[in-house]
Amino acid sequence: MLKRTPRNQRWVRRLAWLLAFVVVFAAVRWYQQRDMVSGQSPPIDAVLLDGGSIALSELRGRPVLVHFWATWCPICEFEQGAIEALSRDYQVVTVAMRSGDSLAVEAHMREQGLSFPVVVDEDGYLAHSYGVRGVPASFVLDAAGRIRFREVGYTTPLGLRMRLWWASL
Repeated sequence: MLKRTPRNQRWVRRLAWLLAFVVVFAAVRWYQQRDMVSGQSPPIDAVLLDGGSIALSELRGRPVLVHFWATWCPICEFEQGAIEALSRDYQVVTVAMRSGDSLAVEAHMREQGLSFPVVVDEDGYLAHSYGVRGVPASFVLDAAGRIRFREVGYTTPLGLRMRLWWASL
């Protein structure tokens, strides 16, 4: 048994604070992701902003990042450079959720110098089908189209790359 010295009491307090932080962090994460889908990803069959079309079912065989964002979201704007870089190395489908019509999203993409594939989800239908209530939100799909990882909020570029790599195994 530990003696009740001031030094030991400090360590016990620090450990208690660390445990409380971990519990709060886990609870917040669970709360943010509670409605997000898991298992097989819902289909996305849509027209891209550039006029092309996208079908998630045609992207099977390699991992895919499905990323929900909005033009009005400052965290999304901060993350866009990482999404742009990832789109050069991986299959990436982004969904502009409730960001206005195609012209508004296209203007935003041009202003920011972005070229990643975008589906405009003006009414939030796709976001609803994935259980997305806040942005940014990311889903990493494996080669079979199953959701392996899901995140709400900022995710580091390295974190996204590692999740895509892990989904490829």
